[in-house]
Amino acid sequence: MKIRSIEATWLCVPIPEEKQHTSDFGRMTSFNTVLVRIETEGGLIGHGEAKAGVGSDGGGRALVSLIQDELGAQLIGQDARRIAGHWEEMYNGSRTHFAVERGHVFPGLGRRGLTISAISGIDIALWDILGQSLGVPIWQLLGGKCRDSLAAYASGGWAPAEGIGEQLAGYIEGGGFGAVKMRVGSADGDARTSARRVEAARKYLGEDVGIMADAHGTFDCAEAKRFCRLVADYDLAWLEEPVTADDIAGCAEIRASTDIPIAAGESIFTRFDFRDLAMARAVDIFQPDLAICGGITEAMRIAALASSQQIRLAPHMWGGAVMFAAGLQICATAPAAFIVEYSLGHNPLMHDLVDENFTVEGGRIDIPDRPGLGLTIDADFVRTYAVT
Repeated sequence: MKIRSIEATWLCVPIPEEKQHTSDFGRMTSFNTVLVRIETEGGLIGHGEAKAGVGSDGGGRALVSLIQDELGAQLIGQDARRIAGHWEEMYNGSRTHFAVERGHVFPGLGRRGLTISAISGIDIALWDILGQSLGVPIWQLLGGKCRDSLAAYASGGWAPAEGIGEQLAGYIEGGGFGAVKMRVGSADGDARTSARRVEAARKYLGEDVGIMADAHGTFDCAEAKRFCRLVADYDLAWLEEPVTADDIAGCAEIRASTDIPIAAGESIFTRFDFRDLAMARAVDIFQPDLAICGGITEAMRIAALASSQQIRLAPHMWGGAVMFAAGLQICATAPAAFIVEYSLGHNPLMHDLVDENFTVEGGRIDIPDRPGLGLTIDADFVRTYAVT
């Protein structure tokens, strides 16, 4: 089952003005991602997703070139089923033979950043092909399910204090969500303003709804600890990315200062970054983004690390339908997984890129059982929003 072609397409989908929101990233006017398409000589087509930015921004030209002209070009004519070997080759480069023979990695400079994002997209597509070739979902190839469905939380929450409760309540009505996530941090101006918004949300929603707060890494250590003190009475389910991903010591200091669980991981790469978080006792919850962290292959290693350290797993799933579907495959089989993110911002890449729907009922989402990722890509959508 040899690889005939590997293509990458930067998709940029404009957001209608009335559905745009403003956060620390600025005013979000478009959703962006890179769609990977791998075709075998036998005609099987697998899809993956890679991202140049953690959220919905980020250009894709460099990532497209890296996937098609660098990493992908090395795989043409090779067996698509040799996923572990291809991952090592893309990661270790010309020193792969040393890595395989000696049993430890030999990466070059591309052990973080866009190189790992590119590997992620290719890896997901290869798993999609393998599942399709055998007629089974990817989770079956990973050892089978340990759950048939998973709790989902609604992710959004940019409104000011006077409107945040109503905004979050609207999410709950849409899918029966038992938990919601709101944004806090630098876009509010200061920790006290963020805390007032959390207070307003809790008073509006009552005690039975879980509330997560996502700072997007925009507090410094002192601000984050102050925020935690100010919201101590409002029972946050977790505080996400309180400080920049490079400040592991600061994240650990924050965790040690509060009873609020700390979540992080959407901005970091590979099991080695997650190992550092675990060793520093900096987090309670891992949040790998499968379009960034190394794909399905690496996410399984991260999930195993989480389980070994009694750290829970809640993948970052703010992106397109392909990375969302890949995240569900991991959550189906990883014991440490307990909840998934469901984007409530205007996101055509989630809802219009594929024919299938991801439906949340009673606050839960079913694990799909279709072969591979179980997705049918809308070719007209891709042609319409491809950046050439």
